[in-house]
Amino acid sequence: DPIGQGERWSYWDAATQRVTVAPSVQEHDHVGWQCLPTGENLTRFFLHDIMRGMDYMRTRAEIDPERIGITGNSGGGTQTSMAMLADPRFAAAAPGTFIMDRRSYQRAGGAQDAEQIWPGFTAAGFDHEDILLAMAPKPVRVLAVTYDFFPIDGTRRTVSRCKRLWELCGAGDRVDLVEDPTIHNYTPALARASAAFFSKHLLGREVAVDSSTVATLPAEKLWATKTGQVRGSYPQARGVHDELRDRLPQLARARAGKRAQGLAWLRERVHAGRVACEPVLKIYTWHAQEDLAVEGALWFSQPDLTVHGLLLRKGDHGGATQPVTIALWDGGTTRITAHLAWLRATCAAGRAVLVLNASGMGPGAPYGPTGHYGRLHKLTNDLHFLGDDLCALRIHDCVRAIDALATWPRIDLSDVRAYADGIEGIPLRLAALIEPRIRGIDVAGGPAGFADWINERHYDPRVIYGATLVGALAHFDLPEVEAAPAKAGKA
Repeated sequence: DPIGQGERWSYWDAATQRVTVAPSVQEHDHVGWQCLPTGENLTRFFLHDIMRGMDYMRTRAEIDPERIGITGNSGGGTQTSMAMLADPRFAAAAPGTFIMDRRSYQRAGGAQDAEQIWPGFTAAGFDHEDILLAMAPKPVRVLAVTYDFFPIDGTRRTVSRCKRLWELCGAGDRVDLVEDPTIHNYTPALARASAAFFSKHLLGREVAVDSSTVATLPAEKLWATKTGQVRGSYPQARGVHDELRDRLPQLARARAGKRAQGLAWLRERVHAGRVACEPVLKIYTWHAQEDLAVEGALWFSQPDLTVHGLLLRKGDHGGATQPVTIALWDGGTTRITAHLAWLRATCAAGRAVLVLNASGMGPGAPYGPTGHYGRLHKLTNDLHFLGDDLCALRIHDCVRAIDALATWPRIDLSDVRAYADGIEGIPLRLAALIEPRIRGIDVAGGPAGFADWINERHYDPRVIYGATLVGALAHFDLPEVEAAPAKAGKA
């Protein structure tokens, strides 16, 4: 059983006989996102389980350690792929309903489970071809369904391109693709093809497989624990979240006294690979909204990537040049009503306020469902594969907003301040640490730091995507750097 499935529900409460986080993909993502700021990845825990399983299998007298294969469907296809890449002890593999290519899946529009997100994989030049090639010239049978959400065109292209290497090794008959014209499942047809494949290459003989004679056993007959749950039978059993919490003090000790190095890492993380460009401010509206004057605009944060914001002033400002406060909060300009009291007070004090919609926020949010497996989840997954993340992108957006304000009429850049509220305000808090033009910041809400969030066994996952900075805790946490002496001239 992988983490979160079968008898391994990590959020199983033996007293109530219920889970507090739904098993399978919900659990994978819940704890998987908490892995990222620590520099960990849920994939590592899954892969470690597989390799320890292999260690155990090789201790059994009735098993030939040189003839062990692996197969699985969907997430099991993912785990099969992990093993193909990382454990050369497997003699044959049949990954099911997972192999495709990154190009086809990026365009297909779907998000994936946390253990399927391999940060930097695409940036390093890898693709699903490399999963197969890692096994060459050992036997590999790719199992697929024609109408999968893992695009079959990517599967066909990957297998076709890889087959040439087996042929060059004189083993062209050891790799193939079996396709069943149905939807996502490990179908009886694929199961028969898998059994025949392993029979041929591990037993060394052809075996006719008749799945009609297979009996279905009650779940209890297959339990490895008395209660059907590891946490029910072993109350002290540990999960990934326990491991992460134990890692936090180690990370804190390792980064102690290294604030400058941490901020240098943050600057590199935010700006690396991003192309500088003119903001080209596009103000599209000047209008009054009750007692406030509103200016709406778009500008370039990077070439061909626009961000949006609304600049608010007191309605009777008389055209005066004003200092400005950049505001970032959950929902951006779609949540202005919830912040009207603060906005009116700030504008009445003689300041303009830029309510920023960073990438993927407010009316700029990707079209379609939000939350788990929604479009923002998908966007963040793709950025991780590219060695980037949405939090770093939004920090860059906050810095670039000041460049846009430099070209905005009647704005005084000598006193730029910031106002961050909620977990989606974290990118602005981080921007204030590396951008000297921000002279002061007020933090109105949100977690104290990444470690506080990771310490929570249960949290609201709906707004984490833009606040998860991969690897941050190896270098700093927010309380440590925000509590440092203020920059020169900073209020």
